[in-house]
Amino acid sequence: MIQIGMKYDSKLTVSEQVTAQAMGSGDMPVLATPAMMALMENAAMKAVAHVLPEGCTTVGGHIESSHLKPSPLGAQVVATAEVVKVDGKKIHFKVSAHMGDTLIGEGSHLRFVVDRERFLSNLNK
Repeated sequence: MIQIGMKYDSKLTVSEQVTAQAMGSGDMPVLATPAMMALMENAAMKAVAHVLPEGCTTVGGHIESSHLKPSPLGAQVVATAEVVKVDGKKIHFKVSAHMGDTLIGEGSHLRFVVDRERFLSNLNK
């Protein structure tokens, strides 16, 4: 059962592959905003994965985040997702990302619980 307060931390070391230059979201050798947001989504997915019914997963529906500070190559970034509301198949998360003690981004994320087979079967319709 998904409960308010469930939390998970996902970690990433900034490498060339996740820079704004490499991802095309900018031209600087710093953590790309899309990579930071993907890390936040990963934390949210993992926060609830262990309590989902068999055959189910979650998919992202909406994410909104600031990106407050740059993170250089080699920096360790930790994204945290915490369940703040559950409304049927909708799960609302508070998300944040830190580089050490420095907040580099924060926002909200919505995920939906879906049946894997049913979700994938809709791809061909």
